[in-house]
Order: sequence, then C-alpha cells, then structure tokens
Amino acid sequence: MDTNVAIIGAGPAGLAVAACLKQAGVDFAILEKAPEVASSWRRHYRRLHLHTVKSFSALPFVPFPKSHPRYVPREKVVAYLDAYARRFGIEPRFGVTVQSIRRDGERFRIDTDAGPFGARKIVIATGNNAEPIVPSFAGLETFGGKVLHSAAYTEARPYVGQNVLVVGLGNTGAEIALDLAESGANPTISIRKGVHIVPRQLFGVPIQMVGIASRPMPQALNDWAFPKILDLALGRLEKYGIVRPRQGILNQIDAGRIPTIDIGTVAAIKAGRIATAPDIDRFTEDGARFTDGRERKFDAVILATGYRPGYGAILPSELTPRKSGVSAHATRLGVYLVGFHNPVTGLLREIGIEARAVARDIAGR
Repeated sequence: MDTNVAIIGAGPAGLAVAACLKQAGVDFAILEKAPEVASSWRRHYRRLHLHTVKSFSALPFVPFPKSHPRYVPREKVVAYLDAYARRFGIEPRFGVTVQSIRRDGERFRIDTDAGPFGARKIVIATGNNAEPIVPSFAGLETFGGKVLHSAAYTEARPYVGQNVLVVGLGNTGAEIALDLAESGANPTISIRKGVHIVPRQLFGVPIQMVGIASRPMPQALNDWAFPKILDLALGRLEKYGIVRPRQGILNQIDAGRIPTIDIGTVAAIKAGRIATAPDIDRFTEDGARFTDGRERKFDAVILATGYRPGYGAILPSELTPRKSGVSAHATRLGVYLVGFHNPVTGLLREIGIEARAVARDIAGR
C-alpha cells in the first residue's frame, strides 16, 4: 500500500498528527502494532493521573470535558483518546509491526509483518516509553522474591503487608511507592542518584504553569531561585537521603530528564510510611545490601528504572532527525519525530505543538 504520510504509532502523538493532517487535507496511514489506540495508556498502573492540568494537556482541536478533574485520571485519558480517534475518523491499521524503514528513490519503503508499505513522508510517534530499561544488578538472579519492571505494575493489592523495594525516584517510582504505602505495603525507595523534586502545585499554582512562566527567565536566575523556592515548599530533603543533582532543573530538562512531580510521596517519606535507601550494592537471596553497608529483607522488587524509545531498531541513523518536532534537518529528510521531547511544561502540550508544526511542514504551509 502507498500513502502520502505513514505515521508509526497510534498513541497520543500519532493521533494528534493524524488529526492535524486531516484538517490540512493530507492523506496518511497509521501503522500500530497493538490492537487498539493508546495501548501504553491502557497498560499504565491504575492510580495514574496526568501530572499536568487538563487545559494544557488536550490534543489539538478537542479540549478535555469540563466535567473532568484538573488532573485527569488514566481511564478518562483512555476514553478521551478513543473519542478523539472516532471524532476525526482515524482508523489505524492495527496489528502491524514495523520491521524496518529505508529510502526507496524519492519515497520510503516500510517493511512490516503485514507486507511492505510505501510513503512520501514518515512520522515516528511510538513514544519515549517503548522499551523498559532493566539495568544489571549484582546478585539479582539469586533474589528469591518477585522482580518486575514498573511497566508490569498495575496495582498495590498483591503487595499488601509485604516489604517492597522500588528502585528509582522518578515520577513512576515515586507514585508506585505512594500507591504501595497507601494500600498497606511497606515500600522502600532506592535513590540511585540526585533528583530534582517539585510539587504538582506550588503554593496553589500548577507547576506546569510555573514552568511555562519561568521559561523566558535567564537560566542562571532559575537555577538560583528554584532550589530556594522548593526548599520552602517541600522542606530540606537531604536528611531523608534525597539530594539534588549539581545540574539545575532546566539544564536537566534540556538533557532529557524531567523533575519528579510530587503528589504526596515526600509527605509519606517524612511520615515514615515510605523508607529510603541509597544505591544498591548487590542483591541477596532475601533482600538487598546498599552502598552504605546496610542490608534489608524484601519480598518483591519493582524496577522503576525508566524506558527508552524503540525507533532505533527500525530507523537507520542516517534517516533519524536530530530532535523531536520540526527542524530543517527533519524537513530535508522527510522524517519527523513527534512526542520525544518532554519539557517541564508538559509532554501532551508539547505533542500538540509538534503535531501542528509537523502537519504544516508536510502540507507546505
């Protein structure tokens, strides 16, 4: 099959690009390996809510319903994405796994398990969370308890009354630890390195809006002011084993690391309902030894150790744009990445901005 634009992935980024191309009158095909849209959102743990406000998290042309709460829960996000696809008549080709993409004259050849496809332009919208990262840990194979990546975590019920080690204090690790603590488990977070933590609301103002307002300010001023403001909002966290990186928040964001947005984990740590520990030295048969020499027993380990985008396996380096969104390099290649830049101002907001820009670029407007 030949099409003008091939969109790889039917998550929020793929749907947003499709809607923008529809509005621009450009034909396209979406290839999605799952049997439904937004498959990763359907797999997320059940208590997940957006960390960004609904007014800045909607996809192009369609706001979230007024009846939805400010921070939309996972199941309502899924329903919104289903309705979004129906509204624009977006019908992905489900169950199609892309195996490789290569240039074929003036067009591209996309090899899939359903046969080859041809396209004039390519949009990669497979998401930053395509492949779980599982670091190697000394002795992990000897640990007798349950081990899973956070991608496989759905709810706290199986861990009630158990000692659970959560590895990593990113957004996922912090929220899973809180879910465990609120449900009757005994979580410990292993904090492998420094982390910036910000409250979801700073003195009543959503942190997303604070981020948007502070972006035009000089970076040196932000780096000086934010630690002082956050100490006032969250308290000094060093005594709980939580230290900030030397890099400022904005520097880290530019390098692809967003801060942890706190929704109650810090208070639970202060109250002793979530324990903290340093990096892991090695696992034992019934627990773990940490770099400070302490050993603890655990029934389960949840690796909240992040993800990587998976497009490198299908897209050769010579066809890979240097950044997400529109750039001279992407325009020249005819290949675009959408949804791979996650600023403090919000990934879904950024997806909407990128989708509009990519559609305009493809349509030549």
